[in-house]
Amino acid sequence: MTTHSSSSKSAKDFHPSKILKPIRRYPKHAIGVGAIALLLLVGLPIVRTQLAGSNASTAEASEPAELAVETLRVQAVNSYDTTRTYTGEITALRSSDLGFERSGQLESVLVQEGDRVDIGTPLAQLDTSNLQTQLQQLEADKAQALAVLAELEAGPRAEDIAAAEAVVRQIEQDLALQRTQRSRREYLYEQGAISLEELDEFTYGQGSLQAQLDQARSNLEELQNGTRQEQILAQRAVVQQIDAAIADVDVNIQKSTLRSPFAGIVASREVDEGTVVGAGQSVIRFVEDATPEARIGMPTTIASQLQIGDRQTVQLDTSSFTATVTAVLPEVDPETRTQVVLFQLDRTAVSNINPGQTVRAEIAETVPTDGIWLPTSALNQDIRGLWSAYVLVPTEEEDRYEVQLQSVEILHQESARALVRGTIQSGDRIVANGAHRLVPGQQVRPVQSF
Repeated sequence: MTTHSSSSKSAKDFHPSKILKPIRRYPKHAIGVGAIALLLLVGLPIVRTQLAGSNASTAEASEPAELAVETLRVQAVNSYDTTRTYTGEITALRSSDLGFERSGQLESVLVQEGDRVDIGTPLAQLDTSNLQTQLQQLEADKAQALAVLAELEAGPRAEDIAAAEAVVRQIEQDLALQRTQRSRREYLYEQGAISLEELDEFTYGQGSLQAQLDQARSNLEELQNGTRQEQILAQRAVVQQIDAAIADVDVNIQKSTLRSPFAGIVASREVDEGTVVGAGQSVIRFVEDATPEARIGMPTTIASQLQIGDRQTVQLDTSSFTATVTAVLPEVDPETRTQVVLFQLDRTAVSNINPGQTVRAEIAETVPTDGIWLPTSALNQDIRGLWSAYVLVPTEEEDRYEVQLQSVEILHQESARALVRGTIQSGDRIVANGAHRLVPGQQVRPVQSF
């Protein structure tokens, strides 16, 4: 601590005048100081010269070096061709929830989910034992009615006519006998031999026989005249009525078998065997399997260019199929502003696709717009979402160029080129490759144009 305080005190007492006094006192020290001053006078110009040379070398190194670059002379265009992809889905032409028209117990389901069947193929069967019994009863009734009809159409037999004639003769004889006996009874009544009651009994018997005779003669006349046409027609109507009842049972039996209304695919089984189903209850979900359609939404400008019958290629996963335009629906979706275009696929695609599958169509179109094609290697990403490219500008020196940065906007991009618009003009010469190595104002030497 004492030593430190002493040093601090001597520092405070230091003054340049205290140095001059020893010099005057000791002349030999003045010679040393003069030598140092002379060295400083000679050395400073040398240092300045070295520093100036160093600064000149630095300035020379900071100047941009001339680079060899590949260039391209651009031309303006007013449109470009492109292929755009639109997405839709495969839809079945028809789909149905199949059920029976009558109620009954489900006896069997003849198909499994995913089965592809032709039109008219049996799919399920109801129990028909009660209908078979009704059918047998009606067939027996029909046989009986037909026998009666045949008899009526054939007319009465000779034996029946002869028997009817015999009945008439028998009644006539009985009536003649009754009349004779009545005459005798009247005489006896007049003689007082019998009572009036006994005479009335004979009179009533005669009237009864007369009625029987009239009936017998009518039956005989009917047999002799043959069967009336009205009877034949009435019996025929009975037969027709039975036929209608048989047909109704046959229809119910046929309706007890559920058949495919068109060629299609069994999407699902709704019920199993043994279930009592009601009329109209869904038993099988069925979708069409023939000539599927693709429904693809497109902008109205594209849809209006398609014509009925145009053929396009559609993509299903990794497979391609040919499709035909069948319709352009007039309605425009208010949300997507698109129209639905219907494509019908070739029959060969049926076994490879399913309803609801995603389908894509590539449509070639010409887009009218002004721009300039640039290779993507000529573009640098700029600020605010813009891009830039370097344009060659001639300098005052002959065959010497420098680059200027021009901002552009990308309108459309393909694999190795982009359509842009901006400050680049048609006929400008741009740096086609290696733009990332350049800075604005750098001198370049074009070595190749393409």
